Amino acid sequence: MLKLYNLSLSPYARKIRLVLAEKKLEVDLIDEYPWEKRTDFLVLNPAGKVPVLRDGDRVFGESHAIFEYLEEKYPTPALLPKDLGERAEARRLHNYFDDKFYNEVTKKILNERVYRKLARDGYPDSNEIKSALKDVKFHYGYIDWLLEDRRWLAGNEMSIADFAAAAHFSSLDYLGDVHWGIIPNIKDWYAKVKSRPAFRDLLRDLVPGVRPSRQYSDLDF
Repeated sequence: MLKLYNLSLSPYARKIRLVLAEKKLEVDLIDEYPWEKRTDFLVLNPAGKVPVLRDGDRVFGESHAIFEYLEEKYPTPALLPKDLGERAEARRLHNYFDDKFYNEVTKKILNERVYRKLARDGYPDSNEIKSALKDVKFHYGYIDWLLEDRRWLAGNEMSIADFAAAAHFSSLDYLGDVHWGIIPNIKDWYAKVKSRPAFRDLLRDLVPGVRPSRQYSDLDF
């Protein structure tokens, strides 16, 4: 069986969990707390980051590499569009959410609201949280613009771009930091992704000492 070293609210781990579930692949989830810097984990991934996928004797770190491996080994259902242009767009947006969106929004909120608490690393920095909530407005505008004439983020087919984005939004939604009332188009898109069977396990996640928001597991939010 595949094994995935996982951290519940990590958008990178969540994305890979969505990919595995969409492809109906069984996986053994192993909770890993990167700040503990376990020697056995660092042997698997010297970068010390989750997720890490183990497939027999093969070990993969970095979520983009893990996705490409899974997409090539288990091509059905495909999470990269058939159209060459949309394929490139899906990869571009995959990187956009895991780089720009993460560094400007998700990272700041998760670090201050969750990981500091779990790692017992002092008190939240309110300036970081305020910065993230300010910066996310730019991203709302950009995503809304993408969805003006697209059914899915990268085009007419659901792709890894949607799972990458939904992984970030789901982490923020767990904490109640997405204001759905002001972004109806994004809410409609997220509702489509959230209602997929692949999302069910994520909606059952519970983080010790951090309660999920009221609408987190509600499909009719």
